[in-house]
Amino acid sequence: MEIGEPQELLNPQNTTETEGSEVLAAVFSPLVRYDENKQPVEEAAESITTSDSKVWTIKLKSGYTWHDGTPVVAADYARAWNYAALQDNAMSSSYFFGRVDGYADVHPGEGKTPTAKEMKGLKVVDDSTLEVTLTAPFSQFKTMLGYTAFYPMPKAALGPDGKVTQTFGEQPIGQGLFKLDKPYKKGTDQTIDLTVYDKFPGAKPKNWKKLQFKVYTSSETAFNDLQAENLDIHDSLPPSTIATAKSVLGDRYHDEPDAAVGYIGVPLQYNPEFKDPQVRKAISLAIDRKTITETVFSGTRAPADDFINPAIPGYRQGACDACTYNPAEAKKLYDAAKGPKTIELGYNADGGHKEWIEAVANNLRANLGIEVTPKPFEKFQGILDALDAKEYKGLFRMGWSIDYPSAENYLTPIFGTGSIGTGSNYGGYSNKAFDELVAKGDQAADAAEGLKFYQQADDILIKDLPYIPVYFYRSNFGYSSKVKNVKLNLLNQVNWVDIEKA
Repeated sequence: MEIGEPQELLNPQNTTETEGSEVLAAVFSPLVRYDENKQPVEEAAESITTSDSKVWTIKLKSGYTWHDGTPVVAADYARAWNYAALQDNAMSSSYFFGRVDGYADVHPGEGKTPTAKEMKGLKVVDDSTLEVTLTAPFSQFKTMLGYTAFYPMPKAALGPDGKVTQTFGEQPIGQGLFKLDKPYKKGTDQTIDLTVYDKFPGAKPKNWKKLQFKVYTSSETAFNDLQAENLDIHDSLPPSTIATAKSVLGDRYHDEPDAAVGYIGVPLQYNPEFKDPQVRKAISLAIDRKTITETVFSGTRAPADDFINPAIPGYRQGACDACTYNPAEAKKLYDAAKGPKTIELGYNADGGHKEWIEAVANNLRANLGIEVTPKPFEKFQGILDALDAKEYKGLFRMGWSIDYPSAENYLTPIFGTGSIGTGSNYGGYSNKAFDELVAKGDQAADAAEGLKFYQQADDILIKDLPYIPVYFYRSNFGYSSKVKNVKLNLLNQVNWVDIEKA
């Protein structure tokens, strides 16, 4: 299967991007998966219960073992979650544990020293029971638990210094369907090779055991390999290949609804030229989303008109007024706000983004009368690293594939103040009123009431435009004639058990 190079070594608690997550989803089994109604269903968990949405009891299924044969126990989850949360470890997923009681003690914030190494809200009751106490009720907590950050960690992952070892990052010991055959040397190896773990207690593929991820720096090259049958699955076909894919692959080409969103990101905290929301609104109004989605993407994307994708409850059609194409109003606003005369527009060149970024650049040149320079980064890792380091000052291509099916997942991880630095809030957006509304949504008595607060928080994003929504994704994937029954789940990851040799 095709992937781009993972940003980091294969450590679940430090993987918040799609490429590394795809590999880790094959190696680890989550506590919950999601059914066709987008509801969490227990997988590695036997049960997840609560009476008040604040104290949660997680019972583990029996039979799961690590790939070295040792049993999986509740302490392995506590170890992973405490490691992710501890500020000294600088894990990218730490903000996912911000609702656990004691997080503030282990992660007090930049410039402050943790007063504890473990969160008091995690209690190992026995080998199969973990009790989690949150700082406040959060009705969506169970829904979160299918995400990569919540995978467990074996004791063997840590070295004498208490840190995750290089050895584990190159060849993680999981408790999932596949086991790595050998260490993956990031930056050198072009493949990640795995074999079905014989002692995995869940369902297994019917007539195959070997899985290989092939690392590409060009999505177009991967498509060429797919046509030549040197690659079996390509789950992110670039726009330039869609017409050919339809004709060459036939019913092996799939175009399906997807819950992801494509944005133009804004370095709000790191470049004062974009500080005025009227500048951002003008840029948004200058983008012709309808033409881009119909021509550049051959109709395989839909114009974005909200921060929440239509696939998830909470979406409101036409909510984003500034997402409507209005070049005259864009020019008027931009000139009045004295927007920058030159803009750089960064994107990763390994994901099929060149064409639509150039189309946006053309829109901004023509409608705002400014100089726009697209800047390609060879790999997704390159632009993420530049954003993490706060080095990149230009607008940037960004996308969001959901971690779990909730409107809240389009808000907190990308735009929450707590997600700056150790999350995916690459622009550094911070708004107290937004944070408070999300917190009210978290603590609502039921999902319907929570959604009202999440939509109010969404309204603030629509007004502030910390990112500029451009399109809603659709899944465009294809596969060779050597395999069949290829399906993607809600998180855009392959359902390996269903696949058969053709």
